[in-house]
Amino acid sequence: MQTSLTAAILNTPAGQEADSILRSCVHCGFCTATCPTYQLLGDELDGPRGRIYLIKQMLEGQPVTRETQVHLDRCLTCRACETTCPSGVRYGRLADIGRGISEQQIDRPIAERLFRRVLRAGCAQSSTTPNTNAAAARVLDRLGISLIVAPAAGCCGALSQHLSAEDEALDFMRRNIDAWWPHIEQGIEAIVMTASGCGVMVKDYGTLLQHDTHYAAKAAIISALTRDLGEILATENLAGLRVSANRRRIAFHAPCTLQHGQKLSGTVEGLLTKLGYVLTEVRDSHLCCGSAGSYSLLQPELSQRLRDNKLNALQTEKPELIATANVGCQLHLATGSDVPVLHWIELLDES
Repeated sequence: MQTSLTAAILNTPAGQEADSILRSCVHCGFCTATCPTYQLLGDELDGPRGRIYLIKQMLEGQPVTRETQVHLDRCLTCRACETTCPSGVRYGRLADIGRGISEQQIDRPIAERLFRRVLRAGCAQSSTTPNTNAAAARVLDRLGISLIVAPAAGCCGALSQHLSAEDEALDFMRRNIDAWWPHIEQGIEAIVMTASGCGVMVKDYGTLLQHDTHYAAKAAIISALTRDLGEILATENLAGLRVSANRRRIAFHAPCTLQHGQKLSGTVEGLLTKLGYVLTEVRDSHLCCGSAGSYSLLQPELSQRLRDNKLNALQTEKPELIATANVGCQLHLATGSDVPVLHWIELLDES
């Protein structure tokens, strides 16, 4: 599409990036068919195409209203639209840029600002699902893969990034790079992510820090070395794990950050099938479960509707349990599930 961004915005790296993304959109509308919020609400402005137009208008200098902010807030940033888009529009990045600019121009109510600040308290997995990393360490150890912990590393920055606290997110990224860099210099082969949400974020470090003269080169290396846990195991001989699958029926929920963000559809499913699990059919498997980082807390009504739809799809064929690949999805689905919800690596830890 044609654009006419204001000079003040176009003369910034983010503005130039946004302009390039906008120009790649041909306004075909394929994205609306796979957008969870458009399916729920039926409003063009609650679909990718409508939000792209809102962001375009904002960047071209038209007034930003509270209504604009509300429609951008309702976006899950699930990136299903990116998977569908025939033109390769990088909608997720455009949404981050648009939200950041709207945040600068529209004052949120103080209670809302404080709540969003609290939600940026850091990682959830270590405290809420500690068995995920422990199981991953045991499984990798049985495969002869040694894990090295970098104690100074912390939150990947995803929550801050998607809540328009970009400077805070960049600080988290730099801290993690500093924590991991000595190990990279010592020759580690990969940086392993057990949460797909963190994985897609760290794989974006190279892009997000590309204009940082001190960290750009390191960030690019970090992103290139980052692997989802499923990617690691997909290259290994798993015969020695002695997993007791016994054709157990499992429903697998592929998080948006795994299938749309990292483009790893089928990786975990292939591993589980190879090990003897029977994966049940899940209709509309491309749709978000409604967790989406802090979305379940910021948009509870929409999030619960998406969760209930997802659980209905996951439980249609009566699985013994539900497996997933991201802590947010795991916790969110568990609040309404009739069967246990686990991280898939816990299944491989059984013997």
